Amino acid sequence: MSVASVTPADLTIVPRDRRFGRDEQTPRWWHGGDPVATALYNALSSIFPVGEAFFIDSVRAFRDGVDERLAEDIRNFTTQEVVHSREHLAFNRRATDAGYDLSAIEQKVKDRLALTKKKPKIVSLAATMCLEHFTAILAHELLADPRHLAGADEATADLWRWHATEEIEHKGVAYDTWMHATKDWTRWKRWSVKARVMLLITRNFVIDRTAGALDLLRQDGITGPKAVARLLWFMWVKPGMMRKIGGAWLSFFLPGFHPWNDDDRHLIAAYDAGVQDAPDTSRQVRRAQKAA
Repeated sequence: MSVASVTPADLTIVPRDRRFGRDEQTPRWWHGGDPVATALYNALSSIFPVGEAFFIDSVRAFRDGVDERLAEDIRNFTTQEVVHSREHLAFNRRATDAGYDLSAIEQKVKDRLALTKKKPKIVSLAATMCLEHFTAILAHELLADPRHLAGADEATADLWRWHATEEIEHKGVAYDTWMHATKDWTRWKRWSVKARVMLLITRNFVIDRTAGALDLLRQDGITGPKAVARLLWFMWVKPGMMRKIGGAWLSFFLPGFHPWNDDDRHLIAAYDAGVQDAPDTSRQVRRAQKAA
């Protein structure tokens, strides 16, 4: 890259090929018996398979000409995202088996991405960069505060902690790819485009995830102002994950921003230390890397 990156030089992106909840029936209200918490996390999970395929395509479209380090990071990013999609597809099937219809949420994200794909490819990369920042700061908050998954079904909580760990680990890849792709732009143009895209992404993310969770609550017979109030309280007040990521979200707009300005690798180390099995280098991972 001709544009400097602050991604730690000693960072290694390690695909962890894990499987979750394959031999169990996930409870309908798997998050501590709370339909509101369950609805929000299910609404998030439902968008991951389609969304992460979009991320992969958006980043790989600009891999030509990157340096060897970033090329390797893109390959490992791709492998991680492929496995994330696989595990969330499996979880979404269990949510469907528990009685939820996720199709409206899935179709909404497909419609959003279809509009983006009609624009120049750099727009898709910008959207990916912004969404990757969103997922990384949500992942940080999820791992930093164990209360977010307190009382949750064990296998499902493990799925979310694993996913969050890898989102932090590869949080600089889309941004570094963006910096490479826009290396001939002025700083003002780069900032202006990424700021406008982030504002649009934020609007759509908050509106769509709220609407998706309300749709799932409706399927539980929880509707009206009470449903809205309970969901907004959970999102913004207690435990208030959306409120707690506000500062990290704002940092995106500051001069000199890079995802790794916040070096939170201690969260990755804590996760790995708590998992008995070493990061997997199984045949499935090697196959995914080869395909990338």
